[in-house]
Amino acid sequence: MSLFVAIKVTTPHLEPLITDLGLILMTAGIAVLLFKKLKQPLVLGYLIAGFLAGNNFDFFPSIRDTKSVEVWAEIGVIFLLFSLGLEFSFKKLIKVGGTASITAITQIAFMVFFGYTVGQLFDWSTMDSIFLGVILSISSTTIILKSFEELGVKAQRFAGNVIGSLIVQDIIAILMMVLLSTIAVSKNFSGGELIQSIFKLVFFLVLWFLSGIFIIPTVLKKAKHLLTDEMLLIISIALCLLMVIFAANVGFSPALGAFIMGSIIAETTQAEHIEHLVKPVKDLFGAVFFVSVGMLIDPEALKEHAIPVLVLSLVTILGQSISSTVGSLLSGQPLKESVQTGMSLSQIGEFSFIIATLGITLQVTSSFLYPIVVAVSAVTTFSTPYMIKFSGPFSDFLSRKLPRRWLKKIERYSASTQAIKTVNNWKIVINAYLIQVIIHSIIIVAVIVLSSRFILPLVKAYPFGSALCALITLIVLSPFLWALSLRRVAVAEVSVLLEDRKSRGPMAMLFLFRILLAVGYIGLLLNIFFSPKIALVAFVIAILLYFLFQKKINHQYHKIENHFLSNLNDREISKAKRSRSDLSPWDGHMAVFDIAAESNIAGETLKKLQLREQLGINIASIKRGEITIHIPDANERIFPGDEVFVIGTDVQLQDFKKYLDQHEIEASPEVREPDIVLRQIELKNHAFIGKSIKESKLREKTKGLVVGVEKRGKRFMNPESSILLEKDDILWIVGDKKLLADLVHE
Repeated sequence: MSLFVAIKVTTPHLEPLITDLGLILMTAGIAVLLFKKLKQPLVLGYLIAGFLAGNNFDFFPSIRDTKSVEVWAEIGVIFLLFSLGLEFSFKKLIKVGGTASITAITQIAFMVFFGYTVGQLFDWSTMDSIFLGVILSISSTTIILKSFEELGVKAQRFAGNVIGSLIVQDIIAILMMVLLSTIAVSKNFSGGELIQSIFKLVFFLVLWFLSGIFIIPTVLKKAKHLLTDEMLLIISIALCLLMVIFAANVGFSPALGAFIMGSIIAETTQAEHIEHLVKPVKDLFGAVFFVSVGMLIDPEALKEHAIPVLVLSLVTILGQSISSTVGSLLSGQPLKESVQTGMSLSQIGEFSFIIATLGITLQVTSSFLYPIVVAVSAVTTFSTPYMIKFSGPFSDFLSRKLPRRWLKKIERYSASTQAIKTVNNWKIVINAYLIQVIIHSIIIVAVIVLSSRFILPLVKAYPFGSALCALITLIVLSPFLWALSLRRVAVAEVSVLLEDRKSRGPMAMLFLFRILLAVGYIGLLLNIFFSPKIALVAFVIAILLYFLFQKKINHQYHKIENHFLSNLNDREISKAKRSRSDLSPWDGHMAVFDIAAESNIAGETLKKLQLREQLGINIASIKRGEITIHIPDANERIFPGDEVFVIGTDVQLQDFKKYLDQHEIEASPEVREPDIVLRQIELKNHAFIGKSIKESKLREKTKGLVVGVEKRGKRFMNPESSILLEKDDILWIVGDKKLLADLVHE
């Protein structure tokens, strides 16, 4: 009887949650089917579904408990960011870090200024204008990610810069939230608190990444034979939520925690499998998030604030596009990719809602600001898929209409920026020393803090408890103290600098600084655990033991470092070897496609498929199990499970993807690079001048492919074999490195 009563009592609390979720998913399902039929982006369908299911539309069943929907939506953001981290690991982000950072910082600086200026023109308060500027400066990661998936552009070059910029924006957004909170409370700019927040963010990011890479891949590797798909999914979600809790407890965004854990797991050998398992969960909660955004669309607010909404929507779309394009150009990206990047970032989203809510919570912004932000977000969300879709044609239009001298300057700047390689020895040494000091200092400080806060209180009451705790802490820290003070870094560059008498003094100071820093950390540790007099004696003993067991400590550190590097590089080691440069000239690049068992082209020869003739692409390699077939000949067959490496432009690769989809292939391309090289050859006195590509037998001589020809300023991507070779033509050939080198010297 008591069980029945308990069920009866709890049912009313459960019912709104279940009925609301059912209504959301039903409405979203209908919208998805309708928009799929109309060949429109599904994001728009989710937004309309949210508007219909929300309380602002009276001719449709409405959501009863908006608080529960907000919880579902927050979970959706967490899983979307987790999936984003799985796809873009820290190492991938570092590769686009400079480009992404310049793009994001330029965009945010411009948009904060534009937003503040527009707010002042509307005669809004200073605080409303400041918050408006920050709100308009942050693009929406979730909306862009979903639009990329629906439009199938994730394999294109500009997408990496966009995603990298979004992550930089999210990190800067966290810092700006701290700054806004400080300004709102104190009514003054607190530079000290901002610097403290930056140090705190760097500290936790490095600590989480180092500990995560050291532990998580090892655990997954050891338990691999025990993990079923169900267990792997549960463990992955548990790790994601654990990092979300950590991030929230130290004052950061839960979404940032989810992204960090995704980036850590992305370094494991099971990253692709986990991404596949998490995708349905991400799609479910992601749909709820977008529907919840649609629920915030209020026709009355749109009507009341129509002019500000219209002006701010135009400022967001144009301002974000222009500022991001300028930032991308400044970072050295070509015109086309810069325009595509800029037009993709032309909206506001989830972080803007969070910042607007912060203003309401702190009671420093006017009540009208939030509905305006929601309306602008809705308008710009609707426009985002179309901005992305038309960014390519618009960049081509600009290429035709801009003055030729402007285009030449952009091309030269882009080429020179990407070609810059600084070989200054001092820069290399200082960077190496900074990395050494920062990483090991963070580890040492973290261990000291954890030991003093959580272990020392438990043992302090016991005899010699403090001494034992200090000894254990010192033993744990000894490898890192050795690395901080004595480990050699940038050995070759240091040797060169030491040959110069002027450089010996500064080098000695750098070395002494590292020694003193390590000694200082030892003193800090002992001072926390002992009284000053005892700490002084313990300090002398610790230094003696430190130098006495230096070799053992050295060995232990290298063991730890090798384990970390093994985990960090395990994913790359398990895959096929990658090349060291791009393998296509101009706007072509490499992508890989998986041939599924149900593919209709499986078993066919390349000659019969005629992919170059139909689609203009080149098959550069075929990976079959542990075997890689470079530059396959016309009689090579495609088999189920093959990984096909394809060279072409974004358009050609997109056409090839559609071609595969028509043959029931459901694989998405991922940019990869096989182990062959691209060479540029200028024809001066070569014997094959006046012959066609086929007659010159370049394929046979280089075991390669002619992927590009420049003739009198005109470029031909993947040229036909009948094209005639002339003097001063420039050939771009992918093939065997040695054979290409021999050809160059002929």
